[in-house]
Amino acid sequence: MSSDTDKVPDKGAPTPRPTAILHRTPWQPPVAVSGRGIYITLEDGREVIDAVGGAAVACVGNGHPVIREALKEQVDKLAYVYNMQLSNEPAEELARMLVDSGKGAFELCGFFAGGSEAMEGAIKLARQYWYEQKEPQRRNFISRHLSYHGNTVTTLSLSGHPTRRAPYDQILQHDNFHKVSPAYGKRFRRPEETEEQYVERLRQELENKFLELGPDTVIGFVAETVVGATTGALPAPKGYFKAMKSVCSKYGALFILDEVMCGMGRESPGLPRGAWNLTGGGDVGMGTTHAWESFGDNVPPDIQAVAKGLGGGYASIGAILMSKRVADGIRDKDGFWKHGHTYMAHPLSCAAAIAVQKVIGAENLLENGRQTGEYLASRLGERLQSPTALAQPIVFDVRGGGSFWAVEFDLNCPEGRQLDFKGQRLAMVVQARCLEKGLIVMGMTGGANIEGTEGDHIIFSPAYNIEIEEVDKVVEIFVDSLEQVLKESS
Repeated sequence: MSSDTDKVPDKGAPTPRPTAILHRTPWQPPVAVSGRGIYITLEDGREVIDAVGGAAVACVGNGHPVIREALKEQVDKLAYVYNMQLSNEPAEELARMLVDSGKGAFELCGFFAGGSEAMEGAIKLARQYWYEQKEPQRRNFISRHLSYHGNTVTTLSLSGHPTRRAPYDQILQHDNFHKVSPAYGKRFRRPEETEEQYVERLRQELENKFLELGPDTVIGFVAETVVGATTGALPAPKGYFKAMKSVCSKYGALFILDEVMCGMGRESPGLPRGAWNLTGGGDVGMGTTHAWESFGDNVPPDIQAVAKGLGGGYASIGAILMSKRVADGIRDKDGFWKHGHTYMAHPLSCAAAIAVQKVIGAENLLENGRQTGEYLASRLGERLQSPTALAQPIVFDVRGGGSFWAVEFDLNCPEGRQLDFKGQRLAMVVQARCLEKGLIVMGMTGGANIEGTEGDHIIFSPAYNIEIEEVDKVVEIFVDSLEQVLKESS
């Protein structure tokens, strides 16, 4: 389903040096030595454009002077304290910033070293909430097929990502983690259904799952507000999250959102292609910090996880935010969180995140990301979906919003079936060709069916401060790479 598993020949690349790292890819990745903004210099001297922010992480690029200075100051002041013994100023300040960002939706927050840890913490916090409420029979989570919530054993159990689950399936937890259909109308909506009827069918499916498991055994429903790697920048239909929360509310379960990839301004809205017109989604002109404000029917969660864009890659950090309901449910009972890690609320990580968020605000980067994202989408549409475009027959969708976009391909059409990629997957071949030409994008596969065996897509999630001229470079290199691959495969 992803670049984790699809081997691609490294055409014409320099011979890699020996490494002592067990890498996550079947090929040895090039070594980066420096970076500035969206540009990264490799050890062979090549400069490449990072059009995906690593993995939707580097939201302000590399080397921002304000963030560098903030980290230096914090190192000089206080490098580390253990969170079970002492709190620290950056952690307290960042927690207040995050709670306030919800405009009343959140009461408390907790910190982690990344997204998988944050989602693991969300799972345990949700269970502790019901334990404290004297409802220990609540033991079941419901999530969705074609979802991804992290790479720990528990978060993989929650995930519906077939390829990443496969090697570990025998040790994953199946009894307490259950799945319902993805909210992917372009693939799974029936021809006779309206969007409203499709949403109602999904709502009924969720309610049926509650009834099947026993409503008083369900801890909560978990979803990515905008699906990330698995299907590629995929928003749900309008009204979907309102409908899902209505089921949770009916049976008292928690409504939990994973915004590790799509949150912290990544999906700051405009009028996105492939998504619904925004209504009631906060201050659209300035963008929104949380994806649920714009792509989630403005329905706040009981628990929310964030990471990637929180620290922008300057430090490893994730967080979970909780509503007053959940906070009071813990504080009014034992009064503390029965979970933690050594590097929770690390002063350097929190200082980096504060600096990143202040830069985003001071430089109006959510608005810049919205504008450049809309421009990226329009340029991709012009180059890929016009009647004369070489790739037009196999381009299934260009979708997303803010600074988070994807191009999905459909190779089951007559033109697609004529292509021969020599046993490789299109998304992975294009990703490799882009890198040869100086562009980093994210190629993923397996998002077109529940089994994870079909579908190819390319994700773009550049820094929020990318400039219009740089967007043009990204599109030019990407389209040139894609068209070369298609001509070679005809």
